[in-house]
Amino acid sequence: MSERFALITGASAGLGAEFARQLAANGTNLVLVARRADKLQGLATALADEFGVTTHICPADLGDTSAPEAIQGFCEERALQIDWLINNAGIAGPDLLQDRDWREQAQFFQLMMLSVSELCHRFIPAMVERGFGRVINVASVAARVPRSGGSNYGPSKAYLVALSEELNLTVAASGVHVSALCPGFTHTDFHETAGLMDMKNGMPKWLWYDAHVVVGDAIKGVEAANPVVISGRLY
Repeated sequence: MSERFALITGASAGLGAEFARQLAANGTNLVLVARRADKLQGLATALADEFGVTTHICPADLGDTSAPEAIQGFCEERALQIDWLINNAGIAGPDLLQDRDWREQAQFFQLMMLSVSELCHRFIPAMVERGFGRVINVASVAARVPRSGGSNYGPSKAYLVALSEELNLTVAASGVHVSALCPGFTHTDFHETAGLMDMKNGMPKWLWYDAHVVVGDAIKGVEAANPVVISGRLY
């Protein structure tokens, strides 16, 4: 039997890094994908040393339309069996009405929705053939709560919820489980990267959950074949 690997996008920090840590702790080998090769290599080395798993890094920008095919090629060249797919890469994104460069909008859609669909398209059929697979598409409670302003982030996450629900209905009988993870406010570097620290610092601390709790909920949920996992009792 081939060794099982988890392919994790956006793995260099935040929820992606926490997914890598928890899966490595369970003995799952890793393919780590993100733009920052130096941070990926540091994480890959640390997890290999701590847990004795095999790790590969695949630097890629999922806002680039060629990235999903390149990632699949990377795995096929090394004969890596991907049994876990964690689509975690994401950004806060542009304002649909205020930011007038359509190329920026299109790159956001590519990163947040199209790359996730393509990676599912490329990796899930082989999981179905083998009779085992676990797919987590990281969405957000923002997918369920419309708000004014931006008009991009919540709708993109709503697509991931709908995609995950239909995929799970389609493939669950074959042994492949697909879940949309919907975290609420989570302690990661997301808000700092997005320039949202003033917002975060002005919010009550009880609204926030730690990344290890959110990821633990996601792994339990996908193992149970729950199509949507809303992390945190509050949410």
